[in-house]
Amino acid sequence: MSVSGFSKLSKEEKINWLATNHFQDGEQAVQIIKQYWNADKTLQKLHDEFIENTISNFYLPLGIAPNFVINEKEVTIPMAIEESSVVAAASKAAKFWSKRGGFKATVLNTEKIGQVHFNYTGERENLYRFFEEIKTDFYTDTDFITQNMKKRGGGILDIVLKDKTAELANYYQIHVTFNTVDSMGANFINTCLEQIAKTLKTKATQVEYIQEAEIDVVMSILSNYVPNCIVRAEVSCHVDLLTEDKNTTGRTFAEKFVQAVKIAEIEPYRAVTHNKGIMNGIDAVVIASGNDFRAIEACAHAYAAKSGQYSSLSHAEIKGDIFHFWMDIPLALGTVGGLTSLHPLVKIALQIMDNPNAKELMQIIAVAGLAQNYAALRSLTTSGIQKGHMKMHLMNILNQFNATDSEKIQVVNHFENTTVTHAAVVDFINQIRA
Repeated sequence: MSVSGFSKLSKEEKINWLATNHFQDGEQAVQIIKQYWNADKTLQKLHDEFIENTISNFYLPLGIAPNFVINEKEVTIPMAIEESSVVAAASKAAKFWSKRGGFKATVLNTEKIGQVHFNYTGERENLYRFFEEIKTDFYTDTDFITQNMKKRGGGILDIVLKDKTAELANYYQIHVTFNTVDSMGANFINTCLEQIAKTLKTKATQVEYIQEAEIDVVMSILSNYVPNCIVRAEVSCHVDLLTEDKNTTGRTFAEKFVQAVKIAEIEPYRAVTHNKGIMNGIDAVVIASGNDFRAIEACAHAYAAKSGQYSSLSHAEIKGDIFHFWMDIPLALGTVGGLTSLHPLVKIALQIMDNPNAKELMQIIAVAGLAQNYAALRSLTTSGIQKGHMKMHLMNILNQFNATDSEKIQVVNHFENTTVTHAAVVDFINQIRA
């Protein structure tokens, strides 16, 4: 079922090819694909040009989590996600902590990394001598790329040569540290790195003790691992303020909560799910803000394994009568460039957050992750995760069975005080319809 020149086909022709080759009912498939086209042709054209071979739009719900207080400022957070209960959980945690001092967030560092990876077969001492002699040329030759970034307070912070031959024969790297201010900076970093690689090769032809053939550039690329681009989010309060359950003391709840976090710190099987819950909150805001959630995910999980064992991203403790829950997480984000200036809903999302700069967005997104983690752990250590989650998931089950409004009301009322399972919901729908 191969096809030649697919990218040159019009959108209509691409859809017709799909309908003919991939569906028994091609007409229905075409109808579904086209019903998600935007009626505004200009807006649809904008979406079509985001990626290649577009046939339609794939929508995610955009929800709102209000009542966040971050560094004493009220913030409403937009979240783009398909998973039930995430927005509700974040909103509940936001309201809970808004009455207990709110969230505090601090950007600890904003460094980003790029590397020129190359092989060198000559004498190590000659390479280091060569590097020191041409290091200033790296800055000079990239000045035409960095000048605008430097005006905004960013640019290249440092350039070092690293010997990695102990791990891989003949392998060295030029390790470059950047500050990209309010942009995520991927294209900026990669353009700088390619120029640095070009300078490396060019200068090698101009000295006698380095042969051009001894240097072979493998690739030049930014790293999505940014362990020095860190934001801390935290909450704290007296243990007595932690519970709204008359049958449980705040200290009892806090001790169980801390134990749950410590389990995630030492047990990778639990840590993965624990951190996935954090990323539920983080990814939803990253997507809404037009940033790259895959890069954020990859970096967060690498950071969680920085000790050599995968562990919890968040931590908790009780000191005296004070409960403290916090998280340090790497977040390389931007509020200018890319989709942030193109996608209309991204612009709206940023406006909802009062048009934050990159550091402020780092703080907001880290707080969303911590709030989500708090809400999940609170459920897990009290009523259990399924009670709330399945009730939120109930509407998805009803929509799968095309339940009418009347049926939905009856089902929701029935499961008000009854455990929700997929089988139980289906059985009750069938009873109603019988």
